[in-house]
Amino acid sequence: MTSLPAHPLFETLKRATSGLLFPSESDAELTPYHFPGPAGTEPTPEALLRLEHLPSDTPVETITVADLFDPFQHADEGASEQDRAEADRYRALVELLARELTSLRVYRVGKVDIDVYVLGQDASGAWLGLKTHVVET
Repeated sequence: MTSLPAHPLFETLKRATSGLLFPSESDAELTPYHFPGPAGTEPTPEALLRLEHLPSDTPVETITVADLFDPFQHADEGASEQDRAEADRYRALVELLARELTSLRVYRVGKVDIDVYVLGQDASGAWLGLKTHVVET
């Protein structure tokens, strides 16, 4: 694993996601992610495929942060205290991302085994956010 460049938001994102697993057929950690390149270089589907050394015909779906996180921000009536606390953490994470980053977007790269990138631009122009992995069969 490559080390992340120093960025004050990374520590905040690490704390916000510590112990929080993204639900799918294989629950995975949410980890801070920095899109490499000169400040302001926008992460496009093509750029992500090149970065990950994937074929150019690999499916890339662009969705919103709401599409990704809304199902996990609300606990059902009668949910356990643990489930309510997890929903609160997801809400706080989405608020953090919206507060600290602009032009938020989510890229789902692949099919079945999917890398998920939640990216936005910080005040310096750097693109960063979170990365996770989902399995959907």
